[in-house]
Amino acid sequence: MAAYSNEPERPRVEPEILPPDRSGRAAGGDGWPPRPHGSGSQRIFVTRIGPFGFALAMLVIGLFAAVLLLLLIGTALIWLPLVAAILIVGAVAGLLRRF
Repeated sequence: MAAYSNEPERPRVEPEILPPDRSGRAAGGDGWPPRPHGSGSQRIFVTRIGPFGFALAMLVIGLFAAVLLLLLIGTALIWLPLVAAILIVGAVAGLLRRF
């Protein structure tokens, strides 16, 4: 049985630290990581959003909100007559029970 200790358990195997490849060639072939199926590496450029992009994003968000609001109003307009009809039928059935 292991003795209780406040010290964390030491790793059983020391990790191997591999230096980066300094030859200038892209990884691939027999190396790791495997090469993607495309024609090589790809670059992704991330820039700050400008005023036109911000206006376009706000337009899309506003359009999405308007469609969601119309959907909500349409759902309420469909359910409102159904709930009213159920209440009227219940009231008439309650009146007919008294007679």
